[in-house]
Amino acid sequence: MAFNHLPAGVHDALAPLSVTPVTHSVPMAKNHRSDRPPTDTRSRTAAPGDVLDRLASGPSRASRITHTEHLPPRAGRHAVWPDRIRAEVIAAVQAAGIEHPWAHQARAAEHALDGDSVVVATGTASGKSLSYLVPVLSTLLDGAEAPNGRGATALYLAPTKALAADQCRSVKELSQPLGHSVRAAVHDGDTPFEEREWIRQYANYVLTNPDMLHRGILPSHPRWSSFLKALKYVVIDECHTYRGVFGSHVAQVLRRLRRLCARYGASPVFLLASATAAEPAVAARRLTGLPVVEVADDASPRGELVFALWEPPLTELHGEKGAPVRRTATAEAADLLTDLTVQGVRSVAFVRSRRGAELISVIAKERLAEVDRSLPPRVAAYRGGYLPEERRALERALHSGELLGLAATNALELGMDVSGLDAVVIAGYPGTRASLWQQAGRAGRSGQGALAVLVARDDPLDTFLVHHPEALFDRPVESTVLDPDNPYVLAPHLCAAAEELPLTEDDLALFGPTTEELLPQLEAAKLLRRRTRAWHWTRRERAADLTDIRGEGGRPVQVVEAGTGRLLGTVDAGAAHTSVHEGAVHLHQGRTYVVRSLVLEDSVALVEQASPSYTTVARDTTSISVLETDTEIPWGDGRLCFGSVEVTNQVVSFLRRRVITGEVLGETKLDLPPRTLRTRAVWWTVTEDQLDRARINPEILGGALHAAEHASIGMLPLFATCDRWDIGGVSIPLHPDTLLPTVFVYDGHPGGAGFAERAFHTARSWLTATRQAIASCECEAGCPSCIQSPKCGNGNDPLHKRGAVRLLDVLLEGAGEEKAVEEKAEEVSEAEASERGGDRISPSAEGPAEAAPDPQVPPVP
Repeated sequence: MAFNHLPAGVHDALAPLSVTPVTHSVPMAKNHRSDRPPTDTRSRTAAPGDVLDRLASGPSRASRITHTEHLPPRAGRHAVWPDRIRAEVIAAVQAAGIEHPWAHQARAAEHALDGDSVVVATGTASGKSLSYLVPVLSTLLDGAEAPNGRGATALYLAPTKALAADQCRSVKELSQPLGHSVRAAVHDGDTPFEEREWIRQYANYVLTNPDMLHRGILPSHPRWSSFLKALKYVVIDECHTYRGVFGSHVAQVLRRLRRLCARYGASPVFLLASATAAEPAVAARRLTGLPVVEVADDASPRGELVFALWEPPLTELHGEKGAPVRRTATAEAADLLTDLTVQGVRSVAFVRSRRGAELISVIAKERLAEVDRSLPPRVAAYRGGYLPEERRALERALHSGELLGLAATNALELGMDVSGLDAVVIAGYPGTRASLWQQAGRAGRSGQGALAVLVARDDPLDTFLVHHPEALFDRPVESTVLDPDNPYVLAPHLCAAAEELPLTEDDLALFGPTTEELLPQLEAAKLLRRRTRAWHWTRRERAADLTDIRGEGGRPVQVVEAGTGRLLGTVDAGAAHTSVHEGAVHLHQGRTYVVRSLVLEDSVALVEQASPSYTTVARDTTSISVLETDTEIPWGDGRLCFGSVEVTNQVVSFLRRRVITGEVLGETKLDLPPRTLRTRAVWWTVTEDQLDRARINPEILGGALHAAEHASIGMLPLFATCDRWDIGGVSIPLHPDTLLPTVFVYDGHPGGAGFAERAFHTARSWLTATRQAIASCECEAGCPSCIQSPKCGNGNDPLHKRGAVRLLDVLLEGAGEEKAVEEKAEEVSEAEASERGGDRISPSAEGPAEAAPDPQVPPVP
């Protein structure tokens, strides 16, 4: 996390400042023709509806489909390339099988040539890549005629290594007729050191990721001076993924890039590609700090898409407190992937976690072996944490058609040209509608019809969505939250910028309004020193190492096989306590391991191969104290508040659950150190009178609050671009800071990520949907589909379903309209800081034992 590794004194030097995110909305649908022939052709003649009928033909299968949405095919609209594009480039595009561009591609290229930064926000498979590649290649061709052969360069940024590698293949294929005028190369953590010097000196199209730009290129800018001096274009692909804390970090990395380019006399144009969005220019401007023109009218054709919502059946098993248990989305998705593979339907099953991807692959392989022994090798898992050579081998197998089925995390979601897929299975709502449509859009990328199936997890939001299809199909995608002014984000980048080039007062506007307040604090912490008119970095260590831009909190933990010393892979530091604690089951490349020890000081987890019949799930406890209340408004007798909090979290135990059924087999205690987080939260309080009206007596108060907290955390991703792991919560019958029953929902990132603030602004709609999700569930006393959380630190005790509904009814009676909330927030934000001083509340060191947490585990992009 952002400031966990700063020298002593920096946490105290940085009092959290107000977070003011800017939002945009993001849904679906390459103009590149694929010449890769599909290995299996049986499904080519089957319409997606027929494929779905076959999937639903098994025992009790049909009743699991709660809704089917048919998106009709759409014709495309052609245009012509701008006449300034080099004839050689147009000829190369035509040689690739593309006679004419779509209208949005031609328009975007025109803006790029005019020197306008532009964001192309059109659907999946709409040819966004060609929109920026054509003007970039034309400009590189012009630059190749310079005396040094590199009069123009371009930088391409992707959120994942896989996407950069895939795009490099596409660029090389497309530019092959241009000879050596276009020299594309990937420069990331997997690039051999002997290749890096050649790339710095000769490559004119460098593909990398924000992490390498932050840690490798910008700190070494003198060695990149010839490249930066000639930089004409910066391409930012899949820019909608740069949200929350990661997006805020990337925004500051881009400001550092712009500053160094100016130092070398360059002013590059930014070309951004995004999933379809309502206001893409707003988010693009926030990300780059520049005015950005938007091109959002999608003129590409689209094949038919059949989208099914699928709810796994209830089992005969009972979970905690006797609650009914549904079959897991993992097991259900493994069945569907198996059936699709047997039918010869090329498919990807997307799953939210690395472990889930491995599990689906293992289960599918076992079941396929019973049908046809030639099929198991044609199914694999794809996730982050693999070694580079493993990732590359899987990517080649997928592109060649050697793989027929793949279980993947969102590492495969972003833009890779996976041509020829027929179906996508999505195991659990991926957290945002943007991701849902991105994943669904992986199928049908050659223009044919496609099938997408969303398999619901036993979770409040998933259950709500499969029974309220209008929330998916009739609404625009949610707002993207981004806050570059978060002091926990900005401060380490100011230090990095100062090491790259001493900071001057002319730089303050570039880095944002919070900069002027932070510089004295960084001086006091002895990180920066002011000499005459500039601030200088004072330490011997690299300033770029102060922060991990993905918010993962330090060095990755290496997963090492104890008997052989072989490195299996890595786990992000922020997730280590929950995923590779002692006794955890760890899956890698289809093999199962058990963690024998986690050595935090050395960032190493030692594992041994084993065959347990269970998986493990970590549990934690959380306490929370209020540091400062920024905004509060009356909700009847109660209050709705937003401000800064301190959260203390500790993983205390783990559950062993059966792989297929999820049945709890036992719980084991753990001894791991607590972790403290200063962040932003929304909270609401209720009074004695409100409790009386809701018929909430002291015996059920804790359970009613706890149930409302769990369900509200589960529902928030419907209103902000977050998922459950971006946020946490605590419910307390009597909080020492508010002196009232209180429910908190907080951002799981230092300084906040904007999600809690979004919850504050949409509180009425958010809590109304929460109330509806609880009340409409068919269970008697609460289950994972409504109020239970699988990782609740208190073992889902106490919970009171009916009490939560009554409590939310009374709370919502007094809820103000969201317009009034916005007006109040604006009024407070305009007030003088001294006027808000009276709202400061003294923090408590520990929350009460009744605190009922949901886990705070930042996601891995």
